[in-house]
Amino acid sequence: MTKSRKRVLFIAQAAIIAALYAAVTLALGATPIHWISYGPVQFRIAEALTMLAALTPAAIPGLTIGTFFANLASPYGWMDWVFGTLASFLAATCSWQLRKIEFKRLPWLSGLPPVLFNALVVPIIIITAAGLEWSIFPLFAAQVALGQFVVVYALGMPLLAALRKTRIFT
Repeated sequence: MTKSRKRVLFIAQAAIIAALYAAVTLALGATPIHWISYGPVQFRIAEALTMLAALTPAAIPGLTIGTFFANLASPYGWMDWVFGTLASFLAATCSWQLRKIEFKRLPWLSGLPPVLFNALVVPIIIITAAGLEWSIFPLFAAQVALGQFVVVYALGMPLLAALRKTRIFT
């Protein structure tokens, strides 16, 4: 494959990942259960896509851009646009770095960065933007971590395993 074809493929993969992430988050965020995408008890279904960072480096800009567009609808405003997006970028970068550490042929450690970065950053955003007491930080962090863990490992890991079988990213 030529260098220009590789570049086009990279851009296409990143764009598809960004569009999917934003669309899923925004679709669920516009429902009566909007907290699923934008709350302290969060099960952001699109976070399953964070496991794509174990398949392709295109997931790093894809998830970062997708998060930015999804967070434009966040009730926490600019803080979520900037710091939520930064958390996604850091998580995707770390997930990519951990991709080669596998157990039973799956990169289990690649799922930890999205859980950890979001558990630390999302509560800070919510507490600061909403003017809440810092004493609730541990509770919010635990809630976000639990939601992330469930989505990343219960949805993202099977998605990763299925996509690996298709060899779509090779």
